[in-house]
Parts: sequence; structure tokens; C-alpha cells
Amino acid sequence: MTNRYKIRQNLISIGDDFWIENEAGQKVFKVDGKVLRIRKTLVFEDAKGKKLAQIQERLLTIKDTMVVEDADGKDLATIKKALFTPLRDRWDVKVKNGPDLDVQGNFLAHEYTIKDGRKTVAEVSKKWLRIADTYGVEIEDGQNDILMLAIAVAIDIMVDADEKEKKEKKEKLEKKK
Repeated sequence: MTNRYKIRQNLISIGDDFWIENEAGQKVFKVDGKVLRIRKTLVFEDAKGKKLAQIQERLLTIKDTMVVEDADGKDLATIKKALFTPLRDRWDVKVKNGPDLDVQGNFLAHEYTIKDGRKTVAEVSKKWLRIADTYGVEIEDGQNDILMLAIAVAIDIMVDADEKEKKEKKEKLEKKK
């Protein structure tokens, strides 16, 4: 049995709060985007407001990096964009006290898999949802749902930031012409 969650794509940004719903449409996790901080921070809470985890941007790194911490502030995982990916986008997830994960697919389209070696542990997809600007995260049994959801949200934030940066560079080049 897998667990399925729905995330509204247009709500994921720093400073915004949003809910992650289960397959039945119940709000199960709140994500609180903290605004007045030097680095990007999102706090995951259960439906009653209890802190479960948080995602924080790591500053002064060569490549995009975000860290998932547990409720006590201890590192659970570090998410980094792979430096060299000739055929497709790829992200590496170094999991503290667990197997490292590899994330591959089409991130702009929200179609990618999270794998432990060759075993798929979670999938992110728009395919099984008909709601616009919403994507699903399907997590295999035995996985840490909060960690898998945090990975999906962190990658979404980093991909969005990359796209904004590319767009700004393109606009600057066009102005110079």
C-alpha cells in the first residue's frame, strides 16, 4: 500500500503557507514558509500545529543545497543538484543514518522518481491528478513520508529559483541587444 499526497504547485514559495492533502482531500500537513529569515526556511507541521521537520537553504555552497531537519533541528538529509548531468536533471539526497537517494526525471513537469539504488521509494507526478497546478507524491510503504514530501518541496523551490534566474539572465541579454 502506498500513500498519496497532493501539493498545489503555485503555493510553494518562501513566505507562503500551504497544506499538503492526502488522497481523500484531507489536510494532513501544513507547510509554513518563514519570511523574515536570511535563508529560505519552510516548517512542516501536522494538522494540529506540531512541528515535524523543516527545510532550510544552505548558504555559501557551490550548488543549490537545502537541508531537511527533524523537529529538534538535527539533519535528516541534504539535497543537492548534481553538478554534471548530461542527459537529464538529477538531484542527490544524502540521508543521515539511511541510504542515499537519487532523484531523476523532468522536474519542470513534476514527473520524477526518488530511488534508493534501483528501488523506487517515491514518485512525483501530475499524471494522476486532474486539478490544475497540482501534483501528487506517491510514497512506498516503509518510507518516511515527511522526508519524501520535504524532498519534493525542496526540489520544487530550487527548480523554481533556477528558472527565475535563467529568465532574468535572458531578459538582461535581450536588453543589451
